[in-house]
Amino acid sequence: MAGGWTRDGAVNEQIEASIADELERLRARRTPQGESLAHCADCGEPIPEARRQAIPGVKLCLDCAAEHDPTTRPRGGINRRGSKDSQLK
Repeated sequence: MAGGWTRDGAVNEQIEASIADELERLRARRTPQGESLAHCADCGEPIPEARRQAIPGVKLCLDCAAEHDPTTRPRGGINRRGSKDSQLK
């Protein structure tokens, strides 16, 4: 399938690259397992009940988790479709 100025297969490559990026992001996201702690393992502050129920096995409060999480990064920002509207911004 021809896509204008793109070579054959370029659209499929873009889709596959987007899927690969998302899968990598999901694999990097490790979820805790086991029983949740009532107090943070680092600072000792109480972990809110809502957080303990939302993430079973949580060991850190929200502040400590944000400090320790190296995978927190902005997503995407790459316009693989290359629409003219997004290029004008």
